[in-house]
Amino acid sequence: MKARYIRISTPDQKLERQLIKQHPDEKIYIDVISGSVPFDKRPGGQKLLQDKDLKYVTVHAIDRLGRNLLDILTTLQHFEDHGTKLKVENLGIESLVDGKPNPAFKLIISVLANIAEMERNTMLERQREGIELARAKGKYKGRVRGSIESREEILAKYPTVIKRLKEGHSLRNTAKLSDVSLGTVQKVKGYLQE
Repeated sequence: MKARYIRISTPDQKLERQLIKQHPDEKIYIDVISGSVPFDKRPGGQKLLQDKDLKYVTVHAIDRLGRNLLDILTTLQHFEDHGTKLKVENLGIESLVDGKPNPAFKLIISVLANIAEMERNTMLERQREGIELARAKGKYKGRVRGSIESREEILAKYPTVIKRLKEGHSLRNTAKLSDVSLGTVQKVKGYLQE
């Protein structure tokens, strides 16, 4: 059986780019989750890893598997141990050739996984620098630690969470789809029930 794994970080991102070369015989696994979450901790990733009939997995790019070198290599090792061939479309390269590990694949993927991890770290560093710069200019809009937001402020701040909860989504699914913490969803739900 063939599968395609798709990951986007937030619900407002588009899937189309990763579905362009989709084949009708592929089973699709989709995660809306940060690349920093380990592959085996993602709902779609867990299902994919548990699928015993899987012999071929396609991803658009290696950073769809994750943004952590060790996690990506662990996932690749799982595929190799189970005889599952992985194809990375944007490179046009496969992990197995004639049933044997492809050494060129391992080399290229190791380098690209390192780059994906470095990109994430660079993004987080830029974010920290931006916050510090905004603080220095007195423009930082983050909530002051220990301050309390009113019920109305919280409900106005999270319309997506409210919408998902009213649609009947679970707390965890709402958190994932709204890209907020589980605690935030629980707080919003509590205020809605008052």
